[in-house]
Amino acid sequence: MSQSVLDTNVLVLNRFYMAIRVVNVRRTFTLLYRECAEVICHDDDQYVSYDFESWCELSQITSLEKQPDEDYIRAVGFELRVPRIVRLTRFDRMPVQTVRFNRRNLFARDENQCQYCGRKEPTNKLSLDHVIPRSHGGPTTWENIVCCCLKCNSRKGGRTPQQARMQLLSRPVKPRFNPMLAQSMEDPRYECWKTFLPAMS
Repeated sequence: MSQSVLDTNVLVLNRFYMAIRVVNVRRTFTLLYRECAEVICHDDDQYVSYDFESWCELSQITSLEKQPDEDYIRAVGFELRVPRIVRLTRFDRMPVQTVRFNRRNLFARDENQCQYCGRKEPTNKLSLDHVIPRSHGGPTTWENIVCCCLKCNSRKGGRTPQQARMQLLSRPVKPRFNPMLAQSMEDPRYECWKTFLPAMS
């Protein structure tokens, strides 16, 4: 089994077809096998639902002519297609939507771009900077933390941008939607999500 495929995203809908969260493929197959969810598949301009057994049967057929935007996991004797959307069959509530404040979401919000020089770097070559340093009373919040390359972080040190004569590219704000979800939407594999999600602007 491919580790990367097992960690890809699947959109979860509640019983009324409202998007409630994103989970990985591992969690998805657990929900399907326990009959807590069904696959929602976009096929011939309509959405069709499949239980786990019928999804396994469909996977065997579609694996003969795989499409570029499809992922498969090898099981014993056959391949199982990775669903992009599942619907919970018994859950009808809408959980309180909140964007978790963590490093992963901060890097995603700023698209791995240093907010001082504009350079895009992989996560391991970036750090997070307090715009107003903690030594100046700056809080650890969405509105005071930005993605920063190591060079700019070193140059700024424990000063404010004004003191360091550095200009922010944009004012940091708390995102309205999960930044990781917004990043997923740029992947053509998740095109089918758009029907179930509000415009992310």
